[in-house]
Amino acid sequence: MTSRLTTRTVTFTRPFILDEINSELPAGSYTVETEEEPLDGVSFLAYRRVSTSFIVRPGPEVTGTQMWLIHPDGLAAALERDRETAPAG
Repeated sequence: MTSRLTTRTVTFTRPFILDEINSELPAGSYTVETEEEPLDGVSFLAYRRVSTSFIVRPGPEVTGTQMWLIHPDGLAAALERDRETAPAG
């Protein structure tokens, strides 16, 4: 079997920082790609994560597309912090 790639969009309402990126990124929507490979030797279909990539597209504050390998737990924590600080509404 071949690996699979899933893509999703995450949105931050405020500027944020991820451990793997050395600068603050602006609020906005970002693409996250997760590559997984099938596990061999099991009696059911299962995958393990190989990599998670965080993609920043060109915009007013970013020139050129940028991609970082990140840990999904750090992304989840950053999204949780963003939700906690988002204005009620």
